[in-house]
Amino acid sequence: MTGQLQRVGDDGPLRCSFCSNEAAGPCASCEAPVCGDCCTLTEGGAKTWAICLDCDRKKGRSLSHAWGSFGTFLIGILVVLAAAVGIMAWLSAH
Repeated sequence: MTGQLQRVGDDGPLRCSFCSNEAAGPCASCEAPVCGDCCTLTEGGAKTWAICLDCDRKKGRSLSHAWGSFGTFLIGILVVLAAAVGIMAWLSAH
């Protein structure tokens, strides 16, 4: 022991999935860590997000798929709640 702080495991900065440089943050679509050189900025939204180069090639710069799946998730919750209310109303009438 040298009396200095010791590294345990890999507690260094997060590395980019593409080039191994220090990552700036996650991809807004797939959440892979990316650096500033390996990402592109999204278009057409209220806020600008960074997406990795793979997601840019596969899906384009739009996050419409992510917003669409989020909207479907919310609609699914509303349908389940409406069904539960309908069942409870039917049971209370009998």
